[in-house]
Amino acid sequence: MDFEFSEQQKAFKAEVEKFLDANERPGVMDPSRENMAQLVDTPERRAFMKKIGERGWLGMTWPKEYGGSEGEGVYEYILNESLARRGAPQIGKGVGIIGKTIIRHGSEKLKREFLPKILRNEVEFAIGYSEPQAGSDAANMQLKATREGDGWRLNGQKIYTTSAHFAQWYWVGARTDPDAPKHHGISLFLLPMDSPGLTVHPMPTIGEREITNSVFFDNVWVHDDYRVGELNKGFQYISEALDLERFTMFTFSPIERRVEILCNYVATEERDGKPLREDPVIRKRIAQLVTQTEVARVLGLRFVAKSMKGGAPPTVEASSYKLFATTMSQRVANEAMDIGGPASQLRVGMEDAPMQGRADSSYRCTVVETIGGGSSEIQKNIIARRKLGLPKNF
Repeated sequence: MDFEFSEQQKAFKAEVEKFLDANERPGVMDPSRENMAQLVDTPERRAFMKKIGERGWLGMTWPKEYGGSEGEGVYEYILNESLARRGAPQIGKGVGIIGKTIIRHGSEKLKREFLPKILRNEVEFAIGYSEPQAGSDAANMQLKATREGDGWRLNGQKIYTTSAHFAQWYWVGARTDPDAPKHHGISLFLLPMDSPGLTVHPMPTIGEREITNSVFFDNVWVHDDYRVGELNKGFQYISEALDLERFTMFTFSPIERRVEILCNYVATEERDGKPLREDPVIRKRIAQLVTQTEVARVLGLRFVAKSMKGGAPPTVEASSYKLFATTMSQRVANEAMDIGGPASQLRVGMEDAPMQGRADSSYRCTVVETIGGGSSEIQKNIIARRKLGLPKNF
């Protein structure tokens, strides 16, 4: 396949960059937030995304009947990567995960209610899969949903729910048939975050920012109209959505930018009176990172190319990209801390911090990347079974 953009695609990228230049604001764009820069968590960032929607750039790949333009997925990729590089909020959850799943599996009611709001950036979502006893194994979720009248009563707990403290709606999986096999008996629901009995508690992390939460369900009721797709087929929909999450929520551009910052540091700094760029060990490590950066780029483009063929998201390509890109992201952070020396522990905004403090911020924030969207072990299992044809108990 051709890994370079066409002239038309380059023109769109230039248009996006021009828009970002005109709308650059410190409160909107902050690369030091690392992967969490994608959150649309303030009024200023919501206003910025509304401008994106007004230009018709949200839902570009959606069918025209739902407000999209049926564009090629590469344009959505170009937009999201340009946003990520600037540390701007991104299109991930609403457009790329929830919107596309509703289009494929949701009722007409859900399509009418949510799709226009997503395109206008009028609604924020939290996603609830992980649980204390399940972790990244979404099939093992135990949040209990019991049928009651024309709805469901939910009891249990979710953990690591990013955005729950500011989102309006919760996209959540629950077990509707406790007697069904592990990968069956799960259904997917949408419910308001202000539902009675729903309690959100922050979960502080090494990244310092309060971005993820524990969510407790105490007899939370949701109408059956807000069940997504068929009863007990939620794991199938969650699996499809996770393929999208593994790609759209872990963008390539921030990794590339961190490598550039590290390379610039090595090119200009000295240690013990000698330029770092002349150290053979450091030269080798930089060469490896630059090579791996290109591998991550083409793995991402391979996912885009496969997804443009239609149908369900390409699972193996999503897992391959997510596994390689997130582990490489951590390698970049580790190398930056090591090469920068003890001063790399100085944080963003501190005087004399090497690489403007990005070594420290990326080291702390990339810890979560190999866990979110399914841990590295989960991705290896997917690749082993679906690509290599190995049995489950290999």
